[in-house]
Amino acid sequence: MIRNAMTIDVEDYFQVSAFAPHIARADWDTLPCRVEKNIDRILALLADHDTHATFFTLGWIAERYPEMVRRIVDNGHELASHGYSHLRASDQNPVEFQYDISRSKKLLEDIAGKPVIGYRAPSFSINQKNFWALDALNEAGYQYSSSIYPIQHDHYGMPDAPRFAFYPRGTDGILELPPTTIAMLGRNLPAAGGGYFRLLPYALSRWCINHVNTEDQQPCMFYFHPWEIDPAQPRQQGISMKTRFRHYVNLDRMESRIAALLKDFEWDRIDRIYLESRE
Repeated sequence: MIRNAMTIDVEDYFQVSAFAPHIARADWDTLPCRVEKNIDRILALLADHDTHATFFTLGWIAERYPEMVRRIVDNGHELASHGYSHLRASDQNPVEFQYDISRSKKLLEDIAGKPVIGYRAPSFSINQKNFWALDALNEAGYQYSSSIYPIQHDHYGMPDAPRFAFYPRGTDGILELPPTTIAMLGRNLPAAGGGYFRLLPYALSRWCINHVNTEDQQPCMFYFHPWEIDPAQPRQQGISMKTRFRHYVNLDRMESRIAALLKDFEWDRIDRIYLESRE
């Protein structure tokens, strides 16, 4: 069986980009954090299925929960960067972005005592308009990125990007690893996790992953967030119906669906799947 990449974006419920207009960054430290408990549940779930994963960890979180970061590494998982402040790459200028990615990389490496070579932009916010961000990642010492989602979406996406691993700046540049999509009806449809995985029937998600493994002969790149297994999280007020639906739909089913996914397919860390074969 093809090994697929299981990834977790380590951020808390109040840090999602859709809530940014409603929750001030200055208030983050005043809100109840739930990420540590949820990460421990995820670590236990992965251990139950003898699975290792890549954790794209926010620097803001790591700074406040260093022991949690060490538990991730001590359990054999790959530690990668989700930036420091959860600002979209498209909302930063080159100087701000370089500072953010360098700060988070150094912080994570100091805590874990291991090199950090992977990065995922918040909200998959790298596209053809800010390809300079890929050069900045390369200069900062990252080896791969998972920041370009080849779909059409109202908040992110680059639908004409390659569906599988590629070098946007040539082989001397950084390796880009897009979240998984299915090519259907003349467009790329998401099949990689997140809200789509919670909304759609599990059987359909399983079919999509199996299709990519068997027909495309490619590993899948799956992602989810700690808050997605936490139906008891505080409910945000004043948000639109669309945002409310996207964020809260089927949170109570997510953990059991992840468990089914871990049982039905082979999973591993990004570095073992994509980088070892290129050495």
